[in-house]
Amino acid sequence: MATPDNNDASRLDTAARAGWLYYIAGNTQDQIASKLSVSRATAQRLVSLCLSQRLITFRLEHPIAACMDLAAQLQERFELRYCDVVPTDPADPTLVAGVAERAATLLESTLRGESPSIVGIGTGRTMRAMVERIPAMQADNHQLVSLVGNISPDGSASPFDAVARLAHITGAQHYPMPLPVYLSSPEECRSLLEIDAVSRVRTLAAKADLRLVGVGQLDQSAPLFVDGFISRSELLELLRLGAAGEVIGWALDAEGRIIDGGTNRRLTSIPHAVPAASLTIGTAVGASKVGPIRAALRGRIINGLITDEATARALLDR
Repeated sequence: MATPDNNDASRLDTAARAGWLYYIAGNTQDQIASKLSVSRATAQRLVSLCLSQRLITFRLEHPIAACMDLAAQLQERFELRYCDVVPTDPADPTLVAGVAERAATLLESTLRGESPSIVGIGTGRTMRAMVERIPAMQADNHQLVSLVGNISPDGSASPFDAVARLAHITGAQHYPMPLPVYLSSPEECRSLLEIDAVSRVRTLAAKADLRLVGVGQLDQSAPLFVDGFISRSELLELLRLGAAGEVIGWALDAEGRIIDGGTNRRLTSIPHAVPAASLTIGTAVGASKVGPIRAALRGRIINGLITDEATARALLDR
């Protein structure tokens, strides 16, 4: 009669055969049961045993494997609630398509949920590209709120306003911020922020369950400067004050502290909770965004990140 050790060894041998047939040869559990002359339930248990005993291991040979590893490292180093890294396009390292796609997937999942959610959305090209990837749906149980003023410096509607477009696609209630991004003086800013309609939008935004925002650089290529929201002299003043980047218009220093001065005193964007209370995900790619992203992470302005492989490596290397 066989000893228990021999029985165990025989069972592991059979489990290894079942694992090979399933994971390597691509057999179904019915086929494995037939080939090993066991029941389907036994075949299923043998496959599970093969995996639990690490008789078979896997190595994912695909670029996404490196991205998943980078995301895990970023999540651990910066104590993030959420992190996703997409492959870098070698032909265009600043391309936002991949990041916009991943942000859209997360947003769509939220909007398809049955539990009512408040979603706060920033502005800019990445946010607009994200919204353009959302399919038409009925999501009228959710609320969308602007985190940034939706009026351009010339008084026209901002071409990068994502909330109105998203509301049109989804049927969700939406609450725009009916103000310019910057006002002419701190006094005017304080006065207009006290308007009842504006105050209601800001109160709703403070309750957001999910916030999606861009992270911007503050240099000659800064979107705020290029798109005419701040002047050259205002940009230089922010740099003199130590600004390293911005999130929904709020200029941050290298440690992620909100700059006390400059255009921050005339900004109508929703203030940041520090540390971020709700899930606040920054989206950005490119070498120029590494410093601003790191600042936002250090200051806990954001607690989630969607970026690409090259940017993720730069964040971890420095």
